Amino acid sequence: MSETAAPVTVAASAAPVAPAAVRSATSGGRRVARFALRTVQVLLALFYAGASALPKLIAHPSAVESFDRMGWGSVGMYTIGMLELAGAVALLVPVLQSVAATALSALMVGAFIVQMTVFDGRYAMTPLILIVPLLLIAWARRDQNARLWGLLRGRA
Repeated sequence: MSETAAPVTVAASAAPVAPAAVRSATSGGRRVARFALRTVQVLLALFYAGASALPKLIAHPSAVESFDRMGWGSVGMYTIGMLELAGAVALLVPVLQSVAATALSALMVGAFIVQMTVFDGRYAMTPLILIVPLLLIAWARRDQNARLWGLLRGRA
């Protein structure tokens, strides 16, 4: 053993300490993951507000035709449009993100069923594709559910 190298002894009860580089990489990775998740949330919110809810809320002829074919008429069209718009906005509100993603996932299950039964599965993959990031958001933001529950019960 050289004079500059001292033997290292670790107490049995000492907790392992990660080197600064590992801690930095971990926090950097978490930061990237949070940014990516937030980006997906914003993109989904834009999709639901613009491409999905807007045609229903302005009674675009294609939306009117689709809802008439389903037998839901304008009431169903405006209801689904409002639910999608509310979900899009809620995806951007921190305390509502998990609940919004879960609710939009449920809406997509309904959309899948309608696509399969009324429209012969023509666009059935779209709702299934949208469910994947929605469920990821619901799971990743699940800690906000306790905060929301506390707010609803008056324990903010």
